[in-house]
Amino acid sequence: MGEEDLYRDIILDHFKNPRNKGAVADPDIKVTGANPFCGDEIEITLKIQNNRAETLGINAQGCAISQASTSMMSEALQGKQLNEIKDAIAFFRDQMLSQQTKDWPPQMEDLESLEGVKQYPVRVKCALLAWNTLAEGIKEFQAQGNQKVAARHVEGEQ
Repeated sequence: MGEEDLYRDIILDHFKNPRNKGAVADPDIKVTGANPFCGDEIEITLKIQNNRAETLGINAQGCAISQASTSMMSEALQGKQLNEIKDAIAFFRDQMLSQQTKDWPPQMEDLESLEGVKQYPVRVKCALLAWNTLAEGIKEFQAQGNQKVAARHVEGEQ
């Protein structure tokens, strides 16, 4: 099996069997995201305990890239400190938006399968939707003094 086939299998596995599917009860962060260009919609819920993502849940509809990226993100970030999550978001954004690539940390190795998306700039937005949405939710949560928050992110709006 070639590398391209392996990456396709990883993406399809996360698309067909999303990890951490479902909303978290009584979340501290509930954030929805949308990509109006291709119709992707996601919801991320997070229960925070001691500045750590104790439980992270996802619901996603849309293209395979968006749903797979959302699933991979939820798997890679479950149980991480908020500062670790923000660092991972910055790393993933950099990997997807730069022509230069760095070595992937072990907990993010599945995400390497999305590097081929960089050849299609419109699809990069699909891969980044969950990450940008979660970043917005964390930003709002921290701006509100770590109080429960509901936020919305629309890809392409800043």
